[in-house]
Amino acid sequence: MKFTIKDIQTEHQKVKSGADFPHYIQAIKKLGVSHYTTYVPDGNTVYFDNENKAVSTGRKYENLHISENLNQENFKVRLQLHQQGGTDYLTFCCDCAENGIEGWKIDLDKMTCTYFDSDKNEILVEQIPG
Repeated sequence: MKFTIKDIQTEHQKVKSGADFPHYIQAIKKLGVSHYTTYVPDGNTVYFDNENKAVSTGRKYENLHISENLNQENFKVRLQLHQQGGTDYLTFCCDCAENGIEGWKIDLDKMTCTYFDSDKNEILVEQIPG
C-alpha cells in the first residue's frame, strides 16, 4: 500500500469546506487511493488502493443517529450549501444523518460520489469536478 492514514489526514487538513473537496480528491488520487467509503454514524472512512487493500480512520466523533425517514430534497439543499462552503464537515455529517443518509462512496476512477441510505440504496450519484 502506497499511502497511510497520516498521508490522507495531511491532505484532509487542507479542506476547510465542501468547496475544497475537488482539490482533496485530486491529492488523494495521486497518493494511490482508488475508492473510499465514509460512514456517517461515526465518521469512519475506509480507503482502498487498486489492489483492494484497505486502511481506515476509525471513529471520528460520537455516534450520530441516522433518520429512518429519507428526505432527499432537503439533503440536496444541505449538500449544495456544503459544496458552496456554507457548512463544515461535522455539520454536513449531521445534515446527512438528519436526512437519512448513512454514508457515501467515492470512486476516484469514475470521479463519482454516491450517497446511500441505511439499506445501502443509492440515493444520489454526483460527478466530482476534476
